[in-house]
Amino acid sequence: MPTTTDDLVLAAEFPAASRDDWRKLVDGVLKGAPFEKLVGKTYDGLQIEPIYQRARHAAVVPARAPGAPWQIMQRVDHPDAAAANAQALIDLENGATGLTLVFAGANGARGHGLPPTAEALARALDGIYLDAGIAIELEIGLQSRDMGQHVAELLAARNIKPADVQIRFGLDPIGGGAVRGGSPGPWTSTAKVFGDKIATLAKSGFHGPFAAADGRVIHDAGGSEALELGYVLAVATAYLRALEAAGIPLDDARGMIYARLAADADQFLTMAKFRALRLLWARVEQSCGLTPKPLFIAADTAWRMLTQRDPDVNMLRATVAVFSAGLGGANSINVLPHTLALGLPDPFARRVARNTQLVLLEESNLAKVSDPAAGSGGIEALTQQLCEAAWTEFQQIERAGGAFAALEKNIIQPKVAAVRAARDVNIGRRKDVLTGASEFPNLHERVPAVLEARPVALPPAEAPAVSFPPLSAIRLAAAFEALRDASDNALRTKGARPRVFLANLGTAADFTARATFAKSFFETGGIEAINGDGSTDPAALVAAFKASGATLACLCSSDKVYATAAVAAAQALHAAGAHHIYLAGRPGEMEAGLRAAGVGDFIAAGGDALATLKAAYAKMGAA
Repeated sequence: MPTTTDDLVLAAEFPAASRDDWRKLVDGVLKGAPFEKLVGKTYDGLQIEPIYQRARHAAVVPARAPGAPWQIMQRVDHPDAAAANAQALIDLENGATGLTLVFAGANGARGHGLPPTAEALARALDGIYLDAGIAIELEIGLQSRDMGQHVAELLAARNIKPADVQIRFGLDPIGGGAVRGGSPGPWTSTAKVFGDKIATLAKSGFHGPFAAADGRVIHDAGGSEALELGYVLAVATAYLRALEAAGIPLDDARGMIYARLAADADQFLTMAKFRALRLLWARVEQSCGLTPKPLFIAADTAWRMLTQRDPDVNMLRATVAVFSAGLGGANSINVLPHTLALGLPDPFARRVARNTQLVLLEESNLAKVSDPAAGSGGIEALTQQLCEAAWTEFQQIERAGGAFAALEKNIIQPKVAAVRAARDVNIGRRKDVLTGASEFPNLHERVPAVLEARPVALPPAEAPAVSFPPLSAIRLAAAFEALRDASDNALRTKGARPRVFLANLGTAADFTARATFAKSFFETGGIEAINGDGSTDPAALVAAFKASGATLACLCSSDKVYATAAVAAAQALHAAGAHHIYLAGRPGEMEAGLRAAGVGDFIAAGGDALATLKAAYAKMGAA
């Protein structure tokens, strides 16, 4: 039996090929264009080559036990604790192996969450055998910071030993402060309370882990992978120091800390990010004089990638995210239901979230191979680059005095904002495609059902003693969705959406390609495209324009037809009262003549679609 692909008889049938041979073929296709045109870059500036050779001597990155599945976590976030309990029981009966109890006001609550009370905790866990091997994770906020004590009291009331329960307490004062933009006190006092609380829980018999270094803080705000990893390292190190100050030996303290990362639809970067964190944390352990042990890493599918429009696509995004996090070695994965951005998910959305993981584990057997990315040239290169970039970010945070000090000095926030601004540019230009939102819109899509539930009314938070700019969560599709919302409002209040008339010139063969592009372009902003039948007769175009009820017009055809018919068509539409005229395509040498005829804008791939669409609303007199 051959042991490598190099020994396969089939492969021997083909002539040997080298990278140089491949480069010659590529250069022929590029026709003088620089090879760098094929090299991609991440938002950290990391280079992604078009092809990689195998990394022959790469080692497996230790993560889960060999062949062990990750924990299938399911959110428990209904504001009614009784309803939350019913959901949790269904989840556990149908494949979930863990529950994430999300309390109102927590960073990941997303507008929902359980009441932050001992009574709600007990009711939500009613009838659930906490010592039966299921995992429990707490997502807590300022108002639910005593939930760990409430858990201890609940177990005592049920005569359950803390050591028999798998629970992650989710204590994360730095992350909570980063999102709120402040802290009840300086880090010295907060760290002491934090360390003493964990020491008390550990003495009660809980194994933990207790403290969460939550990278979602950076990811939700639009940050990059290296920023997320550097922040997680800095927060985990701060917690390690706080636990040591509380009298806990470092070897025990490191087991009390776990990380949480966001997993998104960028398959390779997500896999590399999870692998890189393990390598980075091992380096921290070695610096502490410890022999590295695998860090527990919890994964949440990314909030920022969820769309309100065409939300069924969120199922596909979640599938890629779970695939990537699972192969990257995540110990637990929590899938955000695909309708979460619209409201509290119904039973169908919860079932899809749960089954996304079950299918990948039970049918695709993703957990059967340890670190399957090991040796992949592309993944190994990305992992190494991420390690280097993240370690640099970590060092900069440490030089500032640690994670809390870096937030207080506003060192982290501008870096996140810069990446977010770069994302906004690429999203607006549709370089970063959001299917269903910035591309391939459906103005007649079905709105999925969500549950009717009143969020928990939380008491006003105390004014922070230490304030700094917050890291607020975003969704990447929000700007396009705002335009769609304006369109829906017009349909609801005026009986019709904003419209643009597609002045198709010539035959279907001439205009179909650009008319299809223009329709998608305008409808991503909620502007309904009314197709003309195709004509070069100015009078026929004007008649069709007036019949469409539109106030905007867009010329669509081939460059050849534009050369002979576009000027006359634009003049006729302008005289007929079109508020603004667009042309689909790049004008080239015809631009001056087209503008003189009344064409105001040219729409093409790579242009700022979002700015053009916002301006279109203004031209129609709509807010």
